[in-house]
Amino acid sequence: MDAKTPSNRPAGAGEVAMPFRSSRLFLSELDPDKTAEIVVASADLALVLEADIVRDIAVSKRDLLEEVAGQKWRDRPWIDTVTAESRRKIEELLAETSPASRWREVNHMSDGAGDLPIKYTAVRIGPGDRMIALGRDMRDVSALQQRLVEAHQSMERDYARLRETETRYKMLFEAASEPVLIVRANSARIDDANTAACRVLGLDKDDLSEAVLTQFFERTHQRDLDQFLADAAQSGRAGPVRLTLRSGHDIGISASAVRKDRGLLLIVRLDAETSTSGDITSQRSLLSVLDKLPDGLVLVDRSQRIVASNATFKELAKLTGSQQSPGVDLRNYLGRSGTDLNVLFSTLKKHGVVRNFATVMRDYFGSEDPVEVSAVVAPYGDTEVFALSVRSVARRMSGSPKLDRKLPSSASQFTDLVGRVPLKDIVRDSTVLIEKLCIEAALEITNNNRASAAEMLGLSRQGLYSKIKRASGDE
Repeated sequence: MDAKTPSNRPAGAGEVAMPFRSSRLFLSELDPDKTAEIVVASADLALVLEADIVRDIAVSKRDLLEEVAGQKWRDRPWIDTVTAESRRKIEELLAETSPASRWREVNHMSDGAGDLPIKYTAVRIGPGDRMIALGRDMRDVSALQQRLVEAHQSMERDYARLRETETRYKMLFEAASEPVLIVRANSARIDDANTAACRVLGLDKDDLSEAVLTQFFERTHQRDLDQFLADAAQSGRAGPVRLTLRSGHDIGISASAVRKDRGLLLIVRLDAETSTSGDITSQRSLLSVLDKLPDGLVLVDRSQRIVASNATFKELAKLTGSQQSPGVDLRNYLGRSGTDLNVLFSTLKKHGVVRNFATVMRDYFGSEDPVEVSAVVAPYGDTEVFALSVRSVARRMSGSPKLDRKLPSSASQFTDLVGRVPLKDIVRDSTVLIEKLCIEAALEITNNNRASAAEMLGLSRQGLYSKIKRASGDE
C-alpha cells in the first residue's frame, strides 16, 4: 500500500487509523505458512470461513484449546456455533462488505459452566466469499464484569440495611420520653436531639446545626457545665448535676461517652421534671404507635429480664393477655441456646449497637421461627437498658436448613443446624458440601478448565467428571 495523506475523519469499519506506507515492498514475499503464523499470533482464536461455513480453526491460547476442541465447529455454519442472542451479530459480520468489519462480541455455546464469550472482527481475503475471523477471548473481562455487578449489588444491600438501621435508631430516639441530646465532646455542639429535649430547651429542629449546649444555660453555670463535659469526656460518664437554664428552670443533667470513628460523642440526658398533661398525652400516643409497629420491640435490663415489650413481640412469643412478658428471662423466647444471647449482649456492651443478628424466636408453645435482631444500649431513668428490635425473616428464608436431613446449599447454613441436628450428621453432610465447594473453587481458579482443575485437586479427569455429576444430582 502506497503512502497516503492522512484523512481528518475518524477511522470506521474497514479503515485503518495509520496504514502501512509500503506494504507491497515489505510484505509481498510472505508465504501462506508465515501468514498463518501472523494471523494466529494476532488473535486468541482464528477461523477461516468460506461463505458462512467454518473451514479451519487455529487457537493460540492454551486454556482456550480444550474448550474449542470439543465443540466440533469445522464444516458447520458459523452461526450455528453461537447462542440465540448472538446470531444477529454473526449475520452482521458476514454481511459487511468492507475489507475488515468492526469488532462484535458473541457468545459461543459451551459444554462448560457458562457460555464462551469471544470478540470478533472479520477480514475478507482475496476474491470470493472467503474470510478470516479474528477472535479475542473475553472470559476474563466477563468475569470482571460479573464481579463488578456482584460488588454493586452487595453495596446496594449494605446501603439498604444501613438505611433500615438508621430508621430504627431514629424511631427509638424520637420515641424516648426522656430528653436526650447527642453532643460533640470537643466543641459542645449539638449533633442531634429528640423531640422531648427540643421541647425542654426551646430548640427548633431546624437550628440544630448551629446549636451549642452551653448557650442554653445561665452564664453563672458555664464553668460548672464545662467541667461537667470535661469529666464526661475523660471518664466516660458524668453527673447527674443540677444546673439552671436561661429560662430560669433548674434541670438535672447527666452524660455518657461513646466513640464514633475517631471522635467522641456524649449522650446527654436531661431531667426536666416539667411534664404537662400535653406531654403525657404525647407519650401515650408514641407508645400506641410503637405497639402497632410490624417489628417486635423489647426492652431488657442488665440481667436480661424483660422490662417492656410491644404487641408485635407478644404476638411473636404467642403471649395472651394473662401471660405477661415483663420480668421474664429473655432466654425463654429468644436464641437457639444461651450462647446466642451471650454473643449478642457481649457485642452490644462492647460496641453499643448490634445490627441484623440472626437467631430464632421461640414462642410460648416451643415453636421456633428465624428472626433478625438489631439492638442498642438506651438510657432508662438512672440506669440503662437494652432495646431490641426483632424482625421475623421466615418468609425470606427460602432454602433454609430443615430437619429432614436435606443438605444445606452453603457452608454458612451449617451454623443454623447446631443444636437442632446431631453433630455426626452435620459432619457427614459437611464432607459432601466441602467437596462440592472445592471443586467449584478449582474450576473458578482454572477458568473452567476441567483438566487443570482435576490436576489441582489430585484427581483423574474421569474422577472429577464423576464427582461433578454426583454434586449436581445427576447420579
